[in-house]
Amino acid sequence: MSPMTDQSVSFSVLVVDDEPANIDILKDILQPLYKVRVAPSGQIALKVIERTPPDLILLDVMMPEMDGLEVCKRLKSQPAFAGIPVIFVTALGQGEDEERGFAVGAVDYIAKPIVPALVLARVKTHLALSHQQKVTEQAVQQRTQALLESQHSAINMLATAGHYNDTDTGVHIWRMAAYAKALALRLHWPVEKAELLGQAATMHDTGKIGIPDSILKAPRRLTDEEMAIMREHAQIGYEILSQSHCPLFDLAAEVAWCHHEKWDGSGYPRKLQGTDIPESARIVALADVFDALTMERPYKQAWSCEAAFDYIRNEAGRHFDPKMVELFCSMHSELKDIKQEWAQRECQTIAATAAKAS
Repeated sequence: MSPMTDQSVSFSVLVVDDEPANIDILKDILQPLYKVRVAPSGQIALKVIERTPPDLILLDVMMPEMDGLEVCKRLKSQPAFAGIPVIFVTALGQGEDEERGFAVGAVDYIAKPIVPALVLARVKTHLALSHQQKVTEQAVQQRTQALLESQHSAINMLATAGHYNDTDTGVHIWRMAAYAKALALRLHWPVEKAELLGQAATMHDTGKIGIPDSILKAPRRLTDEEMAIMREHAQIGYEILSQSHCPLFDLAAEVAWCHHEKWDGSGYPRKLQGTDIPESARIVALADVFDALTMERPYKQAWSCEAAFDYIRNEAGRHFDPKMVELFCSMHSELKDIKQEWAQRECQTIAATAAKAS
């Protein structure tokens, strides 16, 4: 027995026809193999489908008030029901009418008078195709989810590696990334691209993995020679992240390379100036400095948000893009909310860790 035959009883077919005799004929043909429901009009069919979507619809074309073409068109306009195969059952001739039916989304036609063997063959074929498509889509979704989880793990590892020997707290990279994403959205970046920047921003200091501990952990002001080595992290980060040619890591490489450039050209590593600095890096530079100023470090107290905004305003046209600074500072309330949200998350993480240790 084929897999399709095994599963036939679990498939449901909705028969839609305004003629009771036609409904009875189709019910008699289908009921031994399928769960059959019926609807005497297009309006009732739509209500039935919304309540319990069938696996396939046999739909009469010529019906009063709402014909089958309109019913099919409405179904296909709704993502939840667009995948249900619709077979028109009609006494109309072929040609233009069939073309109209296919145009609104039907998968097949069955002509009246009904031939039982033909009905069973068409229904079985399209149920099998629909079922296989659903199985394939589920497999693709599972693989996609697995890839997303793997990608997130890679992001987390690279972001953590960049700060492993630094004095930053772990939450810094994610909070800063949230600021960057919020600013990107205010700059009218598409949501998907802003989300991508939020992920890429966490890896901005990946290159610090190549900087000696003696410099990263130096409990004093760095010498000029040490500072020159520290600045190499931008190039190192770019070289690491540019190994993977996908939109996320391409953006992360760009950010890692350019987030220490300054609007007036005095930054590093390439002394880019103005809009020659990628917008992604200009966004992350603002978010990174704001977060660094407002977080507590072993060697300093956290600045207030107001003091940080004042500093950023003073650096407009020197360190930062002036227009971006104006927009960033207008986001005062939103940025404070983000800061508060991550403070709560950090407290929850600390509490959970302490609970596990006890």
